[in-house]
Amino acid sequence: MIIYPAIDIRGGRCVRLTEGRFDAETVFADDPAEMALKWAACGAQWLHLVDLDGALAGEGKNLPVIERILQSVKLPVQLGGGIRNMQAIDKLLTLGVQRVILGSAAVKNPELVAEACRQYPGHIAVGIDAKNGDVAIEGWGRGSGVPAVELAKQMAAYGVDKIIFTDISRDGMLSGVNAEATAALARACGIEIIASGGVASLEDIRRVKAVEADGVTGCIIGKAIYTGAVDLREALALAKEE
Repeated sequence: MIIYPAIDIRGGRCVRLTEGRFDAETVFADDPAEMALKWAACGAQWLHLVDLDGALAGEGKNLPVIERILQSVKLPVQLGGGIRNMQAIDKLLTLGVQRVILGSAAVKNPELVAEACRQYPGHIAVGIDAKNGDVAIEGWGRGSGVPAVELAKQMAAYGVDKIIFTDISRDGMLSGVNAEATAALARACGIEIIASGGVASLEDIRRVKAVEADGVTGCIIGKAIYTGAVDLREALALAKEE
C-alpha cells in the first residue's frame, strides 16, 4: 500500500481545510516546496497535490508553486484541482506531473475523462468526493445528485487508472478514515482506490491496510502528519508490511 502525503495549495501556501470549507483554513507552511522536501526526506514514495484555488476557479491557479515542487523533489506526483480540459492535462503531464486527477469534470464532462484515458493511459485518476454517498463537485461546494458507486463504475469503463475516494464529512476532522465505504467502492467498480479523508492515527492506516485485498491500494494523509498525530515514517513502515 502506498501512503500519499498531501500538500494542499491555496494562495501559494500549504494549507489544510476542515471538511473542505474554505472558511476553515489552517496555514502550515508558506512554501509548499519545503513540505515536499520534508515528506521526501521521510521516505515518501509519492506526493498528492491539490490546487485549492484551481478547484474553486475551474482552472489552475498555483502553477509556479507546482513547478517548484516538481523541480525540488524527484518523487512522482499526482495533482488535482480545477483540471477541466485537455490543454490543462497536456500541460501538467508535460511539466512532469505523473498522474492527473479529474474531479468535477468526471460528473460534468465525462467525455473529457474518456478522451484523457485514451491519450494518456495509466496517467488519469478520478477524484470522487462524496457526502452520504452523493458526489460533491466544484470544490465540494454543491452536491451533484450522482451516487458515488455509479460514477465509479462509469469511470472504470472509461479506463481510469485509479479513483481517489474522499469522505468529505471526515476530511480534516481527524475522525478516522471510512475504510468500509472505500472497500465497498473498490469491490463495486473493480479498479484500485486510494482512500482519503479523516486519517487520525496509525490505527487508521491499519484499517486501510486491512482492506488492501479489496482493491484499496493507497491512503492519503493530510492534517494528521501536519499536526503530529501521525508520524509519516511510522505510517510508511506500516504500509509496507506484508
